[in-house]
Amino acid sequence: MGYKVLDHPLISHKLTIMRKEDTSTKDFRENLDEIAGLMAYEISRDLETEDIEIKTPLKVTTKKKLAEEIILVPILRAGLGMVDGIRALIPNAKIGHIGVYRDEETFEAKEYFNKLPESIADAYVMVLDPMLATGVSANAALDMIKAAGAKKIKLVCLVGVMQGIEAVNKKHPDVEIVLAALDEKLDENNYIVPGLGDAGDRLFGTK
Repeated sequence: MGYKVLDHPLISHKLTIMRKEDTSTKDFRENLDEIAGLMAYEISRDLETEDIEIKTPLKVTTKKKLAEEIILVPILRAGLGMVDGIRALIPNAKIGHIGVYRDEETFEAKEYFNKLPESIADAYVMVLDPMLATGVSANAALDMIKAAGAKKIKLVCLVGVMQGIEAVNKKHPDVEIVLAALDEKLDENNYIVPGLGDAGDRLFGTK
């Protein structure tokens, strides 16, 4: 299904703040939350709606409402930083959690947590992770989510590189990738360049 990069001045501005080495944990977290909220408009563009009859102060009329359940699935831990910004606009969204870490020697994904809503098979699922580097963790998470029965899935990331995009497109061609920015490359340690560093550490102040 390919990928889409959201070209919006506010997203670009806030992402620049996040990239700065001297940005505080507080400012990093707040800007991540705000970018996720801005991205929510675009990632929800293709949600299905249905007609509902309502009564306004003036008359009875037929209008639209969301027709499907929405599930947000952050990839732990950094994906947690994107939940509140999206949920502020979609307050009824359910939350699942996927725990995947990258083995620093083999670069393979290791699962350590998997808790998803039972209704995931019929829901619209947004998988959240600030960084799309090699695509290994994203693919592992998507494997787990599909194994639970999910069919409508979108991968939402802040920063990615072509290597990660191509890896996900190859294994999960039915999943659309939405990015706030497409960066240059991966370095020898598979970190995104110029990137924004380790999103989890910067988000939670652990380094």
